[in-house]
Amino acid sequence: MSDGNADRRKDTERFYFLLGRLEERIGGPRLLRNCDHATGWPKYGVEFFLEEGQFRTGGDGLRVVRVGSHALRATSQATFWGRLAQHRGPVSGANAGVGNHRGSIFRHHIGTALQQVDDWPADVVQSWRQTKVSPAQHKAEGPFEQAVSEHITAMPLLWLDVPDREQRKSIRANSISLLSQRNGGVHRTTSGWLGLHAENEHVRTSGLWNSDHVDDPYDPSFLDDMEARVKAM
Repeated sequence: MSDGNADRRKDTERFYFLLGRLEERIGGPRLLRNCDHATGWPKYGVEFFLEEGQFRTGGDGLRVVRVGSHALRATSQATFWGRLAQHRGPVSGANAGVGNHRGSIFRHHIGTALQQVDDWPADVVQSWRQTKVSPAQHKAEGPFEQAVSEHITAMPLLWLDVPDREQRKSIRANSISLLSQRNGGVHRTTSGWLGLHAENEHVRTSGLWNSDHVDDPYDPSFLDDMEARVKAM
């Protein structure tokens, strides 16, 4: 495992170099508001979300603010697009934008932060934290779910095709641990980041819309796997 400051800086530079190569290979980041299942996605992958206004220290590009994946258990049948669609919510019809934060912890974290910076009804704030709600409560949450969707679907997204489940788990977990500001992450949160208002302390203090692996040491060998997958794109 690696925890030295010089090693972490070097590994962080390599991480973002690989993301730069990935961006070239996939033709740039996408916005989920412009995407659907036919846009072209791998069956299995790792997601890297960026956020406007959140620059790497030194101003050299945007920093990653969330790393996610899917189908990390052997029994899971989830696809990569299916997971992204949960984050995005529907984009058309009567329920356009009305996603389900109970099926996406990413949406949940965004929501708790938005509730602190905007004025939302108290009943919606309360029901947001409940695992089960009535149809009336679900309907009342609709406009707020739309606000969450607007934020997420404006976040630039890079993705990496990773068919192997153990590699997905490793790349996701070690990326989070490398970047986490709770753990010595190199690039700091800039003022105005919405996540500073999130309810979850790990989100607020890690600089990531993630709450797991933010205190873990990272294994730099994951970068070798990441490089191999970037070259395979």
